[in-house]
Amino acid sequence: MKRSLRSFAAVLSACLMSATLLLSPHPAAAQAAREAVAPNPKLPTVEISAGMHVIRAEVADEPGTRMRGLMMRERLGTNEGMLFVFPDKTRHCFWMRNTLVALSIAFLDDDGTIVNIEDMQPQTEVSHCPLRPITLALEMEQGWFAKRGIKPGARLVQPKLFGGAGSK
Repeated sequence: MKRSLRSFAAVLSACLMSATLLLSPHPAAAQAAREAVAPNPKLPTVEISAGMHVIRAEVADEPGTRMRGLMMRERLGTNEGMLFVFPDKTRHCFWMRNTLVALSIAFLDDDGTIVNIEDMQPQTEVSHCPLRPITLALEMEQGWFAKRGIKPGARLVQPKLFGGAGSK
């Protein structure tokens, strides 16, 4: 009995040790995993005019900042959002896997004209895509555009990024 108990204890100990090693990733891998879902630090901002409204948008123009976007942020300030700037014009789609805040996204033509607006629910993997190829997308708190009567066809103004004389 003692011998089988010792054998059982040895097997159990080996199993627990193996499980611990399997569940404890290499420190560098663990750090990378934490960073992948850590919120972006505050990014440089630009002011965008939407009619009489001024948006302060962080600019995500690098692969890493675009990939993380607003993930893990718990809130946005009044009139704050994130502008995604892509190097290539294509149908860039967005999802909300690790995003905690409900958002509305406006897909923009190069001149700042809103192509379409989609509402996105937090922590989902549903894709939200522009109706045509774009290089710019603006995420705001969900309902921001609707509450201000801003619809597809309206033109946002930011002279350094997309110029324009004003809203349509």
